[in-house]
Amino acid sequence: MRFLLGFLTAFVVFVIGVGAYLKLGLAPVATAAPPLPFERMVTKMALRARIDKEAPVSVPITATPEAYMAGARTYRTHCAVCHGLPGEERTAIAKGEFPKRPALLKGKGVTDNPVGETYWKVANGIRLTGMPAFTG
Repeated sequence: MRFLLGFLTAFVVFVIGVGAYLKLGLAPVATAAPPLPFERMVTKMALRARIDKEAPVSVPITATPEAYMAGARTYRTHCAVCHGLPGEERTAIAKGEFPKRPALLKGKGVTDNPVGETYWKVANGIRLTGMPAFTG
């Protein structure tokens, strides 16, 4: 019984402490501030689990020259402002974002992702990152 009472007391103190931390404005919420403790770990874990559960194995877009050109136009219009273009400086918007956006056209981490994962991210967006959903 004492253990249960001690556990409940510790839990209540923890909840009150977290509430005070947030209410007193101590949490880093500006884009230049460092992430909260465990923020990256928790968000990556949740995103990975959701993508693994829902990402399609194949996508409903046939790889044709027309589809690639339409994708390039869409990227330039809607995505390049955050994710950039080859050989160009990052935009002011991209420099001010948190978390920092991956450069989609260079390096690893996006260009080597399975097509279903990329499709899921574009279709659904990613919460708390500024990545909008482009379904439809």
